[in-house]
Order: sequence, then structure tokens, then C-alpha cells
Amino acid sequence: MERTRTGPPARAVATVNVTEATDWCQPQQLARARALPAHCYVDPAMHARDRDAVLARGWQLVAHAELVGGAGDHALAEVAGVPLIVVRGDDGELRALHNVCRHRAGPLALCDGRAARTLTCRYHGWTYTLDGRLRGAPEMAAAEGFDRQAIRLPQARVAQWQGLVFAALDARAPEFAEVVDGIDAQLAAAGHRLPDYRCHRRIDYEIACDWKVYVDNYLEGHHVPLVHPGLNRLLDARHYTTRCARWHSLQSSPLASAPALYGSGEALYYFLYPNTMLNCLPGRLQTNRVLPLAAGRCRVEFDFYYADQRLAQADADMRFSDQVQREDIGVCQAVQRGLASGSYTAGRLNPLRESGVWHFHELLRAAYRSAP
Repeated sequence: MERTRTGPPARAVATVNVTEATDWCQPQQLARARALPAHCYVDPAMHARDRDAVLARGWQLVAHAELVGGAGDHALAEVAGVPLIVVRGDDGELRALHNVCRHRAGPLALCDGRAARTLTCRYHGWTYTLDGRLRGAPEMAAAEGFDRQAIRLPQARVAQWQGLVFAALDARAPEFAEVVDGIDAQLAAAGHRLPDYRCHRRIDYEIACDWKVYVDNYLEGHHVPLVHPGLNRLLDARHYTTRCARWHSLQSSPLASAPALYGSGEALYYFLYPNTMLNCLPGRLQTNRVLPLAAGRCRVEFDFYYADQRLAQADADMRFSDQVQREDIGVCQAVQRGLASGSYTAGRLNPLRESGVWHFHELLRAAYRSAP
């Protein structure tokens, strides 16, 4: 007599794909490309690998230039786990110093500030000049062989562009001009003067997904009709395009919305590898920085900037943006659960709609190959 099995169903177990297990990190042509395998998004070891091979070797948005306009003005940031203090020196030079005292790793600043004359450790009082040289070390006269002049704070590379400040930890990062090559001309043609836009507000979201899940989602408009019906009504899917450069990609679409929202014109969505987004709409800039927190968790920082004539629409604009972000968060968290389920093996990418995702994955694969 045949018995009927009772109890909960067996957990789905993904079939091991030998090709995926051995070849996922090799270069792929767009027409034959697959997405990254699930372990890239769920394995705790990938969190450290992303930090060292990707985030430490790329340029990241760290501040707006208006925060560091005068001597001693400084802003705090973190790149790949390294605390930074971006400071304007007495000589007018902008530097990104490690915010880690050479004595016992205390912080030199705890918040953004203006017109500091020196940088003083908040732990034991060692002081540094604005270019990172040790100036004073209390009661160290009895330390044999202590050479104050030989001690200075390490520096990251720094670049100021379009009113934004970027930093890179690693000398192997490309020249910053290569990262943004061609963008200035595109912004000018669209009538954007980003340095003139004023910072209005920052909104942070903490999301239960890997940082790469969020970036993948940003890099394609394929999901917009299903996930963002309100946004879909403002964009023209027939003329939605994606263009990939060496270190960045651009998604663009004509706009047709009410003057109280985006207005008419063109939406330009830039992704700067590895984790910065610039959303440029008429009279408006939104910068997004995607920060890994742990395996399966990230934080996204949104800074909103407006031209003076657009400030009256800022509140309505931000409410709509929050709605879109909530929709993205829901789907990204669902994708993370799917990746962690054991059911998923890497699927084929849509060459017409997901070239931005493919471009990002190819940059990641190259980074992983260079730091196995």
C-alpha cells in the first residue's frame, strides 16, 4: 500500500552548475552573458572581497565641495572601511586624510566642521597640520627615538568635479578623468550646472540586501513598468537608452511630467563605478551612494540638490522619490531572499534591457580576477 508523505515540503536545493562554478568570473559577451551567481551576493567572504578588490580600488563620492570651500573646512567620510577627513589646507589644496591618529587610532574629528586651524585627536590630543603633518604629541619627550617630523597622516587620492568631491584609496584606481570622461559635455548639452545646485536634504535607507543587488536594480529600466507604475508614466520606454563607457554608464529617457514634479526635458541616470549614482533631471540633482554594511545589508545615502528656481517643488519631488525608493527596497529585499534560498542559478541577461547590469558585472569580474 502506497503511503502519502506528510509534513513540510523539502527545501529546494539548487542544482550545481559545473560551468557556473568554474567560469563565472571570466569575461562574457553581452549576447551570451549570465548574471553573477548567488554566492557573490550571499557569501560573507564576498563582503571582504568587495571591500578589498572593488571599493578600495575605485573612486567614491565623499562630500559636496561647498562643505570644504575654505581653509580648515572639513567633512567626514568612509571608503572601504577607512575613515577619512576631507579637508581644505591653508595652501588651498584639498586632501583626503585618514581620520586615524598615528598614536592609538583615535579620531581627529567626529563631525563636519569649518575653519579648523589644526586637526586634534579626540582621544589623547595629538595635533596635526591641515596637510597631515604631526605638530604636537603631549608628553612624548621620554619616548626614545620618537621623531615627530617623521609622522604624518596617510592620504587617499582626491578629486573635485562638478561641485562634488571623490576619493580613492588605492593607487591602482584609474585616473578620475577617465571615470567621468564625456559626462561634462553631456551635462552641458542638457543645460545642467551642477555646481550651482544647492544641497537641500539627505535621506538614508538601510536595506536588507547586498549592495550589488541594489546597484543591479538601478542599472536597468526593465523593471520600471512592473515595480514603478508612477515613474513609468513619466518616462518614455520607447526611447529609454543605456550607454556604457569605460568606468560609467548612462541611462536616459525623455520626461513628460507635471511642472510641480520633474517637468519636461530628459532624465539622465549616471552610474559611476563602483557605487555612485547621479540622477540628473531638470534643475535637480540627486546623488546616491551605496555602502555595504555586511553580507546581505547595505545603506543608501541620498543627497538632494536643487537649482534656486526648483526649490519650491522640492518637497513634492522628495515625496515622489521616497515612493520610488520604497518600491525598489521591496523588490531588492525579495531578490536577496531569492538569492539566499538555494534555488537560484545564474540566469541569462537581456541584451536589449540589461547592458548596464552586464557592464557592472564585467567590471566586478575584472576586479575579482585581479585580486583572487
